[in-house]
Amino acid sequence: MRKSIYFFVIALAALLAGCNNDPTPEDRFSKYVELWNEQKFEDMYDYLTADAKEAVTKKEYVERYQKVYTDLEISDLKIKFDPPEEKAEGEETKFSFSAKMNSLAGPISFKHQAPLKQETQNEKENWFVDWDTTFIFPELGAGDKIGLSSVPSVRGEIVDRNDNGLAVNGTALEIGIVPAQMEGNREDIISRVAGLLGIEAAQIDKALNAEWVQPDYFVPIKKIPVENQELLAQLMEIPSVLKKDVPARVYPYKDAAAQLVGYVGPVTAEELKELASKGYSSNDVIGKRGMEQVLEERLKGQNGSKIYIKKEDGSEVLLAEKEVANGENVKLTIDIGLQSTMFNELAGEAGTGTAMNPVTGETLALVSSPAFDPNTISLGATGQYWKSIEENPQKPLTTRFKQTYAPGSVIKPITAAIGLKEGAITPEQQMEVDGLQWQKDNSWGSYKITRVTDPNGPVNLDRALLLSDNIYFAQAALALGAEKLTAGLNSFGFEEEFGYAFPLENSKIGELDNEVRLADSGYGQGHIEMNIVHLASSYTPFVNNGTMIRPILLADEQTAQPLKENLVDESVLAQINNSLRKVVEDPSGTAHSARIDGYPLAGKTGTAELKEKQGEKGTENGWFVAYNVENPNLLIAMMVEGVENKGGSKPVVSRVKNVFQSSRQ
Repeated sequence: MRKSIYFFVIALAALLAGCNNDPTPEDRFSKYVELWNEQKFEDMYDYLTADAKEAVTKKEYVERYQKVYTDLEISDLKIKFDPPEEKAEGEETKFSFSAKMNSLAGPISFKHQAPLKQETQNEKENWFVDWDTTFIFPELGAGDKIGLSSVPSVRGEIVDRNDNGLAVNGTALEIGIVPAQMEGNREDIISRVAGLLGIEAAQIDKALNAEWVQPDYFVPIKKIPVENQELLAQLMEIPSVLKKDVPARVYPYKDAAAQLVGYVGPVTAEELKELASKGYSSNDVIGKRGMEQVLEERLKGQNGSKIYIKKEDGSEVLLAEKEVANGENVKLTIDIGLQSTMFNELAGEAGTGTAMNPVTGETLALVSSPAFDPNTISLGATGQYWKSIEENPQKPLTTRFKQTYAPGSVIKPITAAIGLKEGAITPEQQMEVDGLQWQKDNSWGSYKITRVTDPNGPVNLDRALLLSDNIYFAQAALALGAEKLTAGLNSFGFEEEFGYAFPLENSKIGELDNEVRLADSGYGQGHIEMNIVHLASSYTPFVNNGTMIRPILLADEQTAQPLKENLVDESVLAQINNSLRKVVEDPSGTAHSARIDGYPLAGKTGTAELKEKQGEKGTENGWFVAYNVENPNLLIAMMVEGVENKGGSKPVVSRVKNVFQSSRQ
């Protein structure tokens, strides 16, 4: 009897233990929520009741969740379920849960109840979720649809200091063909349109054969600028060809500010991989170069969007909404009139130039020549156009004001300032070398420093600047030594960025590892290179009591910011300015042709020779930097490539003079 009781107790305990291991509705729904947070939709489907599975197939269930979460860009999904303290009883129960998520239209959150039923599936009894579409969003009925609408942001415009538009939102002409109106002349029409637009006939044929095309549809072929009226007139003579006005980014000053302003283009698939998280879509445009690219975050803005439920009765229930934020309009310090004048002066030449206010640091012009038409590229340049500019030996796609070049003799005032500050030279100190060539000693081998003009007597600083004497400044560099010259050039901003809005290559000193390179660097040869913005800034200490002013390009930047201080002793400022004044005023000065009656210009010319070794004939870049001594509100630096057969810096001097004269009118 005792043995029977013992076995009964053991069996009862085992039965009770088995009952305790049966899944509870709380456990089942907790697991469902866990899978939901992990977006494992296929596994979630296995937790649905038989009725729910009858209403939606596994494929439909999985695809709907995936489509909703993908289309709405659902992220940071957090489904939360806190099991109640009281255990569920019976074969049906309901649990409250909450959902939070981010979407392209902003955060979405809701609370809902999940019905669970105890039933047998596949010969096993368990708890199952009685799912319906309200689990996706509580307002979503079985026959309702999820709607998504977007409002594209308006790209901000770029304007000059006087609010003249440099990159604006305007209109272009979209040329298209209506197939039904071709009237059996398809091949002839395609050929004529292709010829006028400069595209392949196959491109037009492909557009006309697209799946969506219907006979009476307008089929877009290419966009052209509004002002191209001559081309438009020719196109409009062709049967079936029509035009439409379409929104477009417009660059009113075309090539005059092309490298500076840049252009926009469609977002590529490659770019979209990185930019999708920032709100970009395949329909957006993005800055491809220039300030359009530099200012992208400020110009773009944020698209507005709305997610809603469209009920069967036609009403709408809003789930989330993000207001559109249009892009910011950005003003540059550029004076487009001065910019255009400088660009026109460089017409036909490869070169660069900048104009700045040397007191405030404002960049008034920033030019690279030759250039391209940003309107043509932004609207979709043809392969023929790209080929023409890519194969142009003058390289119109190059942004020359961004690059560094050997400055030649325009660095001599900087060498002078460093030498005077360090005591390596004095204004009165004289150097006497006969002839046009000089070397320190026989350790230089056959290498000699060459000057253009034989002074026929001793040379001091004033005369060395007037005649642009290479030998004088080579000796000044040797007197300084590599360490002091390097430190002095660094104090003038070499080898560093200075926070300019347009990315520039840093000016560099290069290696001063022997006396020849050290001597050459004193007059702007050797390995020394400067970008033209830095070069212009390096002359600002001469009109600001020894302080270099930071150049700026954005109108909202602080003006007259000191970049480097105490670069030139006040005691020698007048000496350097007077010497640079003589470069223009004195008939023997290298920039005498820049003289303007009643307009006191000071300046320095330079010719940088580019060659592999001494004795060879190399190419030359001509330079000129000039400013008004008495009213220093304009400083101009310009460089022209390939002046070896044009008189060195002479063609640059005349161009800079013309810009100054134009600015006075």
